[in-house]
Amino acid sequence: MKTDHLYYPYHSQRTTTIARQGMVATSQPLAAQAGLDMLKKGGNAVDAAIAAAAMLTVVEPTSNGIGGDAFALVWIKDKLYGLNASGPAPASISIEKVKQQGHEEMPLHGFIPVTVPGAPGGWAALSKRFGKLSLVDVLQPAIYYAENGFAVTPTVAKLWERACKKFRAACTDTMYNAWFDTFAPNGDYPGIGDVWKSPDHAETLRQIARTDAKEFYSGELAAKLAEFSADNGGFLTADDLAAYEPEWVEPISVNYRGYDVWEIPPNGQGLVALSALNILKGFTFHEKESIDTYHKQMEAMKLAFADGHAYLTEEKHMPVTVEELLSDTYAAQRRAQIGELASEPEAGEPKQGGTVYLAAADHEGNMVSFIQSNYHGFGSGLVVPGTGIALQNRGHNFSLDPAHPNSLQGGKKTFHTIIPGFLTKDKQAIGPFGVMGGFMQPQGHAQVVMNMLDFNLNPQTALDAPRWQWIQGKTFHVEADFPKHIAEALLRKGHHIEVKADRSAFGRGQIIWRDPETGTLYGGTEARADGSIASY
Repeated sequence: MKTDHLYYPYHSQRTTTIARQGMVATSQPLAAQAGLDMLKKGGNAVDAAIAAAAMLTVVEPTSNGIGGDAFALVWIKDKLYGLNASGPAPASISIEKVKQQGHEEMPLHGFIPVTVPGAPGGWAALSKRFGKLSLVDVLQPAIYYAENGFAVTPTVAKLWERACKKFRAACTDTMYNAWFDTFAPNGDYPGIGDVWKSPDHAETLRQIARTDAKEFYSGELAAKLAEFSADNGGFLTADDLAAYEPEWVEPISVNYRGYDVWEIPPNGQGLVALSALNILKGFTFHEKESIDTYHKQMEAMKLAFADGHAYLTEEKHMPVTVEELLSDTYAAQRRAQIGELASEPEAGEPKQGGTVYLAAADHEGNMVSFIQSNYHGFGSGLVVPGTGIALQNRGHNFSLDPAHPNSLQGGKKTFHTIIPGFLTKDKQAIGPFGVMGGFMQPQGHAQVVMNMLDFNLNPQTALDAPRWQWIQGKTFHVEADFPKHIAEALLRKGHHIEVKADRSAFGRGQIIWRDPETGTLYGGTEARADGSIASY
């Protein structure tokens, strides 16, 4: 990729950051700085990523926390590794038990959607296998700010206010009191520049650091979590926590324009991004700002999502294989279904007879693509009293239809929205990329990949470009600076186009691109958040 982007009719919010020794890109400045501190202490990209991830549980609790899940793609010594640190549903839960409580679909709040938190185990697994520094050292910045406080940044303040207002209306049971005590002390949420601290959060991080997360899964923290669950009719038990181990997995990929695009295999939805790119690689795109380009992108994404919603879940429960979904034969079949007008998305038959995202790189060439999330903002609305642990509501994605591949079962991992991405070329690392934001994530992945590989935009401009998002049926949301004449032309093609002023709904991304010849790092961060890159 050229280091200077082609002419683009939209002004980038920032310039691409360029450095040689190391780089950390996150959605919050203190998190990026925490990662850089680890690099300067002699740590590697893995240490930097863990430090930034732990810090984000403190300074961006609106999107992730200690009680959430994580995924990582790690390039170490010329090899790409995948880590799935998502947790399963409690062993004792079932569709029947949930329906007996009066639910026809998985609720968003309370203990029913709470799954085993995987993030602390993920930090420990990464540190043990690839880190240079101790977890005590790596988590120290997060511990400091949790104990002493940090000044809330603008995007986080907006999301905090929004969540607090929703929880006041939806979370009225006494089991939610600890959330309000923790995140809305004295009955109010923090605003821009207000200082927020959580000594309980700091102590929990200390215990995780001292014990390499064992305390979280089989010690005092686990006991507190299990007791809180039992006292409030939850299904999560001490046995569920003790049985948990993060899983090292083989990343999956497709080749697009000579680059290999890598994602975590299911239960993550990275396969949706790869499916869309696999369809799109059969077309030639001459310019970005083209009606034909957007139409084909949108149609391919709908087809990929239709398959994702029909088949994606924990891989061993899928009725079709990843290889079948990503085969060139199936991609050609799906590509042939794209016509001149918008279509209703339907799953095909491939079988042949959150969130916070961060990227880190060091001077040795090691690179990490990392993502963690509580799913919906703060998650379930539950905080384990005395710990600062906000519990995720990832189980909300399960289906209560027993015939669906992603049906709820005890001990099963659900369809997961959070996905890290990575690029390689000719078996050399190019770098990590990601766009967080629920079901926007694979759509953001496909868009920024195409921006860089088809249209030669640098990382920062690739992120700044206006985005679109498929919602359902023929409905797409587009950002306010999306080209008006193209939006009108897409309407004439049958797409239902709605302009949305809230940019936060279109995902928040980070990119680090490494020049394989010089080792120079080019970074882009997100203007839709309090994005920041720390480098040297």
